[in-house]
Amino acid sequence: MSKLIKTDNEYKEWIGELKQRIRQSQIKAAVKVNTELLRLYWNLGENIIKKQTEAKWGSGFLNQLSADLTEAFPDMQGFSKRNLELIRKWYSFYNEEKSNTKQVVSQLQEALFQVPWGHHIKIVSKCTSLKEAQFYIYKIIEHGWSRNVLTNMIESGLYQREGASINNFSLRLPSLQSDLAHELTKDPYNFDFLTLREGYIERELEEALVNNISKFLLELGNGFAYMGHQVPIVVGGQEFRIDMLFYNIRLRAYVVIELKAGEFEPEFISKLGFYVSAVNHELRKDGDNPTIGLLVCKGKNEIVARYTLESTILPIGISEYELSQLYPKDFKSTLPSIEEIENELKD
Repeated sequence: MSKLIKTDNEYKEWIGELKQRIRQSQIKAAVKVNTELLRLYWNLGENIIKKQTEAKWGSGFLNQLSADLTEAFPDMQGFSKRNLELIRKWYSFYNEEKSNTKQVVSQLQEALFQVPWGHHIKIVSKCTSLKEAQFYIYKIIEHGWSRNVLTNMIESGLYQREGASINNFSLRLPSLQSDLAHELTKDPYNFDFLTLREGYIERELEEALVNNISKFLLELGNGFAYMGHQVPIVVGGQEFRIDMLFYNIRLRAYVVIELKAGEFEPEFISKLGFYVSAVNHELRKDGDNPTIGLLVCKGKNEIVARYTLESTILPIGISEYELSQLYPKDFKSTLPSIEEIENELKD
């Protein structure tokens, strides 16, 4: 197969043009490496698919192409057969339907070429639709996610979870703030980074989140600043304590989070609403937008949750959390205690 391709005049002419484009791309890449490399990959992916379709070159085509490009550009990585397959897959992902080509150009524009190649491989390998891929492309650009963070976000189903909470934001907030608040909430929240025993209570859940606050902030999303837990607030001479208090820079508003280890109950909203109102009166400053409340519970009846939210004039969201791994109540660490070590030394 390889020898036949070598003697094919059309292939010789095409590989000559391709080598010239690569040389030109190398010069431009010195100024803008990632963008120009991805443009090259995009055009290469388009060419590979077109040539394999029109010229009916078989499976040996990529082996020969890899060998020729590697020989011509020994100092340039990315021309292995495996990477050429990934380049073809990347281009195909965004052009599987004929109508998608214009859609990609108009919606993604230059965004595709701002994301590192390794991130693209993860996206086309794990995402199932163009809309999901677009979602993660924009998130990477906005937040500067590493490849590991991107992988965790895709595997935790961020695309399906973001903006899915039951809330009354559209009724209780101005449209711009409502849209942003809706975007910043999730349902469910993924707490798999926690280590908890069966039968845990709210305080244990809260302490575990505090001990893993950097991971919790990552799960909450962009713009959240941690203000504290069991935050004291004095109302009418009485002291009350807020489970967790955050400030969101994008919303320019406090966010009160109330944690519940059990199923949703309507009375939870009354308590959370009190905390939201208290923060509005005692902590909110000029320039701050209305405080938002978020109840995070183990589970909820959606109809009951929606009916409950209709009874409050405060902006509140209700979300569940996921915690897949729990240890038995009598779980004992594999590490010995200090007492056990001392007793062993005595013996």
